[in-house]
Amino acid sequence: MPPEVSARVRALLAGEWLAPSLRDATTVILLRERETLETYLMRRASTMAFAAGMHVFPGGRVDEVDLAPDLPWVNRTIDGARMTASIALARGLIVCAVRELFEETGVLLAVDSDGNTPREDSAWENDRLAINGSSGALGPILRRRGLRLDPQLLPLWTHWVTPEVESRRYNVRFFVAAVPPGQQARDVSGEADDVRWIPPADALAAYGQGSLPMLPPTVATLADLTGMPDIKGVMAAAALRDVRPLMPRPRLDSQGEIAWDVIDVRDGSVMVSLPAEPAGSEVAGA
Repeated sequence: MPPEVSARVRALLAGEWLAPSLRDATTVILLRERETLETYLMRRASTMAFAAGMHVFPGGRVDEVDLAPDLPWVNRTIDGARMTASIALARGLIVCAVRELFEETGVLLAVDSDGNTPREDSAWENDRLAINGSSGALGPILRRRGLRLDPQLLPLWTHWVTPEVESRRYNVRFFVAAVPPGQQARDVSGEADDVRWIPPADALAAYGQGSLPMLPPTVATLADLTGMPDIKGVMAAAALRDVRPLMPRPRLDSQGEIAWDVIDVRDGSVMVSLPAEPAGSEVAGA
């Protein structure tokens, strides 16, 4: 961790650091199949105020308009408890994931009255730009296209919370999704200076060699995906996962040295004790 973040660890443990409030956010682990399973990673531009230079999945924070109740849905029944969220927030998280993914990659996850996902057309990029300019444009575009939001396209995979020692904190739900037929992900985000499709195992190898900086939740997610045979297998596994809100938290060990655990935020229970401090910093980036 950078020195300023490490200093906050001591301040937090001494009761001298007040952790910033959390902002709800989503990220989408976008998948496709070529010779093997691949996922889409974006390197955040060096000018970004959060996670600069880090390779991340597409996503962003929830806007107030994402919580609007009048959007078209296939099924409004959502398991909010699994997302550790109210029903209203759980719907807003799905909306945010769909909106951010379309803004950042041009992939639109929605279905028509027959349950089919849309194919790109001549108005596709104009619609993406409209949503990029105004989050509230998603609803009108869905209705004009005769599309509805379908939570089954975005099963929950994992849930991570920014450590208390960071100066900006996010409560992030990770969803998995496949690129629909007739659509393709593209480099259209002004927040990224590099994008790539890469097998999870290759991404982990590059991270280990120091050429692909990533935050611990991204690394953990890629490790979960390594060895998965195909998208169908990932979707089936997502439905069975025990998803808990995980957060790295420091403590003093018996010798007074700083040690780290990953806890379940709901009750503070320790899920795993880390052999070393988390690598990097979400705010400071690479």
